[in-house]
Amino acid sequence: MMPLPIEVEREVDGRWLAEVPDLPGVLAYGDTEGEAIARVQALALRVLADRLEHGEPVPEGLFAVSA
Repeated sequence: MMPLPIEVEREVDGRWLAEVPDLPGVLAYGDTEGEAIARVQALALRVLADRLEHGEPVPEGLFAVSA
């Protein structure tokens, strides 16, 4: 399984921005790099759960079903 990459950058105002490029719109700010990462991870999980509940696609390779 391939992990979902997180991109992190520091804004001019000092805040940190974390984004999951494979999930459009999944981004979060934080006062620290770690806070931004934790927030975007939580948001990504919520978005994935919502997509699954509504029958929408999730990134390929996220789950592996074994018999």
